[in-house]
Amino acid sequence: MSRVKQLFWGLSLAVLITSCRGNKDYLVTIHTSYGDMKAVLYDETPQHKANFLKLAESGKYDSTIFHRVMENFMIQGGDINRKKPRDKKEPEYTVPAEFVPRYFHKKGALAAARQPDEVNPDRASSGNQFYIVQGTVYESEEALKVDQEKLGMAIRKLLEDSTQVEVKNRLTELYMEGRKTGNFDAYTAEVQSLVPLVKEKITTDIYTEKTFSPERVEAYTTIGGAPHLDDEYTVFGQVVEGLDVVDKIAAVKTVQTVPAVEVYMTVEVEEVSKKELTKKYGIQYKE
Repeated sequence: MSRVKQLFWGLSLAVLITSCRGNKDYLVTIHTSYGDMKAVLYDETPQHKANFLKLAESGKYDSTIFHRVMENFMIQGGDINRKKPRDKKEPEYTVPAEFVPRYFHKKGALAAARQPDEVNPDRASSGNQFYIVQGTVYESEEALKVDQEKLGMAIRKLLEDSTQVEVKNRLTELYMEGRKTGNFDAYTAEVQSLVPLVKEKITTDIYTEKTFSPERVEAYTTIGGAPHLDDEYTVFGQVVEGLDVVDKIAAVKTVQTVPAVEVYMTVEVEEVSKKELTKKYGIQYKE
């Protein structure tokens, strides 16, 4: 890390620590035309917290858009170089990964986008882009452990079987219907229903090697989420109010994940007593 970047992080963290010393913390409100989402940021991811607060308080996030939307997965935004109007191109930078096992991709998780492993082996986060998880609800722990990439490959092999024409036609029909409506729920459900057939005809090697704590199993089988992202992208906050707004934005009509109508945001930060955040949202702080 360069001396300039070290200075940047040092100053940011100093501001954060000074501001949060005592009995107050930050509550972030993301305003959109679909409603407001309120989020808290984690102390255990200090560099991401400091970076997000700095961008929000300076107005950098205002007039940015949710530029990538995938229903039953996530909504992504915060790219300050997509602002309209754009005065100048902002310099790109990254934030070192801060993986904390207790924070994972349940519904409402606020996490940092990043470049793929091939060009970013340290999994450093984007300096500005973030996403909020919508995800899906898993029926059981076994369903949770299915590796979706392996399942997809197995289904493609299954559909090469001439005896599975009916299955292929059904999947094609549901997929095309999803493209028309922008809702792939029926298609996704059909794919998951093929697990027993895949295990019988193709392979049983469709399970992830990841292990899931009881807390993660409970969350993913009740409110849902995106478990395949766990421990690979930094989760640095949680939406504590306005999950219905996440659903509304995730449901907008898209053209290849890009909303047909731009969804703008403004981001507000306020200091709130920790006692109030605990009482209202159940946030627990270390003594």
